[in-house]
Amino acid sequence: MRIYSNAWIDKETGDLNGFELAIKDTGEDKIDSLLYVYEGTLAEGIPLAGGLSNGSVEIKGDWVEHLIQYPDKKEIIQTHAVKINGTLKPASFNGRISIKDNIDVDTEVRLRRVRHIWACKP
Repeated sequence: MRIYSNAWIDKETGDLNGFELAIKDTGEDKIDSLLYVYEGTLAEGIPLAGGLSNGSVEIKGDWVEHLIQYPDKKEIIQTHAVKINGTLKPASFNGRISIKDNIDVDTEVRLRRVRHIWACKP
């Protein structure tokens, strides 16, 4: 997989912030990807599918979160629509990440190519 990242550690709080996008070509202009959304700590990858044509990327899908509500420990399921569009180059990804429904993220990003996702750094 090719991995693109703008993840960073806040020097004052020690929080991990930013995005990482791991992309795997599956053939015939189709791609599988994992989007990592860091909001203070490590996160699991969100599996998404899309297409790649002449360097233009379009990825979309649903992010399903399984959360526990306290104090009654009730499970809550939240679904967020995710859409990623942009231009993929060998050393960078430039584009827009949109996450809707309960979370409202709509931001331009510039991700640089890295060797590992944050959780797998040696």
